[in-house]
Amino acid sequence: MRIGRIEDSEGNVGWAALNPETGCARWILGAFSEWAVLASKGKLSDKNLSAEQLQAASFNLLAPIEPGARIFGVGLNYLEHLKKLGSEAPPHPLSYLKPDSAMVGHREDVLYPAVTEQLDYEIELVAVVARELANVQFPSSCLLGYTVGNDVSARDAGQALGRLDLFTQKAMDRTTPVGPWIETADGVGGIGQPELHLRMTVNGQVRQQGNTKDMIFSVDEILNYLDARCVLRPGDLVFTGSTSGVGLETGTFLKPGDLMEARIEKIGVLSNSIAARRQLSCYRKKGALGVPGRGFESKN
Repeated sequence: MRIGRIEDSEGNVGWAALNPETGCARWILGAFSEWAVLASKGKLSDKNLSAEQLQAASFNLLAPIEPGARIFGVGLNYLEHLKKLGSEAPPHPLSYLKPDSAMVGHREDVLYPAVTEQLDYEIELVAVVARELANVQFPSSCLLGYTVGNDVSARDAGQALGRLDLFTQKAMDRTTPVGPWIETADGVGGIGQPELHLRMTVNGQVRQQGNTKDMIFSVDEILNYLDARCVLRPGDLVFTGSTSGVGLETGTFLKPGDLMEARIEKIGVLSNSIAARRQLSCYRKKGALGVPGRGFESKN
């Protein structure tokens, strides 16, 4: 089943079941934490949907994020990518959190941050949690499904420190597209590790290709790792890492006007353009901003 978060012509916002053949939508009734469990088990039925059917032209897709949900990221999770960077597989996942202010939906512009010269694309499979993991053997059985993510990153963040600066690299305003919708788990292989082809293009040129079967840490392992630290809740999103071909490997980074299209088999295509660079006021350019080569002042 395909599920999206939508806004209709009257400004009503909520979750809806999407018909992939007609493009029409029907509102899902009730709280996310209630119907998501049903959907994760393939038991969402007509009685959980509105009688009203919205035509495709009468609503817009929003980022498929439940209000209040947390966004987790995981890096260093594809061996081919690490080999090209001269690295080895880590002993456990590298994880981080993103604020909801970093997120944008399908066809929304990505803001080019003021404090980077190396903005990079990263196609990722994103897991969506339906219920707490509790005492289940396979954490993936607690997923609502999957969506497409693009973990756009500032690669030069932390250069002045000589170490990772994940806040700058991963959390800046309007830099992380996700969507266009959620495909329930039964539509992408069910419980266990998905085996889905990934492809990222920039201005029509293929930059990344891979398969989710090649993750170092499986979806189940990632969920288990995160839940041991923060109990996962209904609606939480988990980015699962990106395959090889990123700009960090090739030296080819994003620029304003670029069109990114992230495609994942059985889910869909997430399309976003890079907007103009954010401009800082003269007062915001002062201080220890940690911006290589931008000519910002180093003192107040």
